[in-house]
Amino acid sequence: MARTWLSIRVELVSGRGEDFWPRPGRIFAAARTHIFEQLGAAIDDAFARWDLAHLRLFTLADETPVCSFRVWDEPPDGAVDSDKTKLSRLTPGEQFAYVFDMGDDWAHLCTVDEQRVDPLDQLGFVPTEPTPYWGWGNLPDQYGRRWDGDDGESPMPKAPKNLLRDLPPILSWWGPRRRG
Repeated sequence: MARTWLSIRVELVSGRGEDFWPRPGRIFAAARTHIFEQLGAAIDDAFARWDLAHLRLFTLADETPVCSFRVWDEPPDGAVDSDKTKLSRLTPGEQFAYVFDMGDDWAHLCTVDEQRVDPLDQLGFVPTEPTPYWGWGNLPDQYGRRWDGDDGESPMPKAPKNLLRDLPPILSWWGPRRRG
C-alpha cells in the first residue's frame, strides 16, 4: 500500500482545570476518507475516556467549528458536521484543536504531519477507523479518580505489603507465595 494516510499527532494540553506537562500524546494513522467524528472517537479511546456521554468539538486553524449535528442541540455558528466532514479537509502541517466534554474541557492540540504514512508499515494492517500507532505519557483519569470508589476527599488506601497477594493465583507470581 502507498503512503496515502495522514499521520496526526494529538497532545493532551489540559483538562479539568489542569495544564499538563509534559503533554501525553498519541500519533494516529487516519485515511483522508475518515470523518472527524471517527477521529474524535479514536482520540477518546486512546486517551482512556470511558464516560462518552459528552460533546466533542474540533476547531480548525481557520476557526471553523466541527461537531456532530446529531448530538449538538445548537451547533456553534459556522460549524460543519463532523459526521459528514472528511479528514481530507486537513493539509500537511495544519494544526487544529479537539475538545472533549464542554464542562471539563479536555483540550488537545492536533498536528497533521508533513509526511503521509502507509498503515501497513505503521500498524501491520489497514484499520477501518483512525488508529494510534505511537504514544507516550501518563493519562489522567477522566474524573480524577485514583482508585475504585475514590470520592475525591478520602485519603488514598494504604498499599498492602505484597501488592499481588490478594490476586487469584492465575499467574505464577500472583496470590499467596507458594512454598515448595
